[in-house]
Amino acid sequence: MTKPKPLSKDMILTAMSKTQSNRAAARYLSVSFVHYKKWARLYKDEASGLNLWEKHKNQSGAGIPKYLSRSSEPALLDIIEGRATPGSFTPEKIKTRLIAEGHLAEQCHNCKMTERRVLDYKMPLLLHFKDDDKQNYKLENLELLCYNCFFLTVGDVFTSRQIQGMEDHVTIYKQEEPTWDLDEYQLQRLKELGLDMDEPEDDYISRI
Repeated sequence: MTKPKPLSKDMILTAMSKTQSNRAAARYLSVSFVHYKKWARLYKDEASGLNLWEKHKNQSGAGIPKYLSRSSEPALLDIIEGRATPGSFTPEKIKTRLIAEGHLAEQCHNCKMTERRVLDYKMPLLLHFKDDDKQNYKLENLELLCYNCFFLTVGDVFTSRQIQGMEDHVTIYKQEEPTWDLDEYQLQRLKELGLDMDEPEDDYISRI
């Protein structure tokens, strides 16, 4: 049996910022409700003095993005069933709610990839509209694809300009010829040594 993964404070704070409840946060992190509760109780919110479990039980929305509040946008079900237009909300916000509220599993639909970036626990998933209509949020028209599967089955993930910016290695530093600024005394000493500074740069007198 696989041992449940530990949850860091940053992971739980990220889940809290993306969801409306502890149960939704557990789904966001793909862990059981009991496991999430155990770890959320270990960390404290310094501002309020509450542990993260107690803080996220706050239904006033403190510490949760306003776009997740029911009072600030229609119920997700209204968007899914076409009773409300998604035009006022970014796809990223709706995608977050689709995952947090359990409508889409947070994994690639094709390869089932669930890997997360260690730095910020983000997963490389794109919301794909099967009929190419980005206003059609019916569940049968939606799927989450990892970058690799999106590239293989749908098309380019990045524009050619973005790829060029990632791959180009333009030489920034150029080695320049050294320049010498000599005062009158130094010029006189060089002439005494037999070097005529009025001659071409590659001409010199050997003292050997």
